[in-house]
Amino acid sequence: MQGVKKDNKPAKAAPANEISSTTVSLYYSHIQIMLIDNSASIRFPMLRQIIRFSLATALSIAATTSSFAAQLVMVDQKGCHYCEAWLDDIGPAYPKTAEGKFAPLLRRDISLGAPEGSSFQRRVNFTPTFILLDKGAEVGRIEGYPGEDFFWPLLNQLLKDETTFEDSLN
Repeated sequence: MQGVKKDNKPAKAAPANEISSTTVSLYYSHIQIMLIDNSASIRFPMLRQIIRFSLATALSIAATTSSFAAQLVMVDQKGCHYCEAWLDDIGPAYPKTAEGKFAPLLRRDISLGAPEGSSFQRRVNFTPTFILLDKGAEVGRIEGYPGEDFFWPLLNQLLKDETTFEDSLN
């Protein structure tokens, strides 16, 4: 065959200075976990197994811990003007506030229902709807977005009434 070169040599190994790595970052209520697996660069198989086991253990602990934290689910949909207003007015500041650190935000499309491992008390009919989850179960909700001046007090009161949240201002 013309133009085809047969080469029976084995493929060359990757240079020793190249490192294969995996980085996993998890954000939960008050914790950020960052795990870096550079085990491909480790020459001792037993050490490589220990690192992989540690990574898997840390991920499972983080996943289990997250199900016990309070979480605010924002149910929205494409084209929702009030959802966009909330994202403009409050979205950038929310994770930096005491409320946002206590109950991190999870955005969820209205067509998807409750997040896996969680449940809503009733169907969501309006967007945005803010559903407060504690240990995966709905403990309260705010339907609609009444504006920044009303949203913060409503959320603050909901958190104080339904969770262990303590406002730093009082």
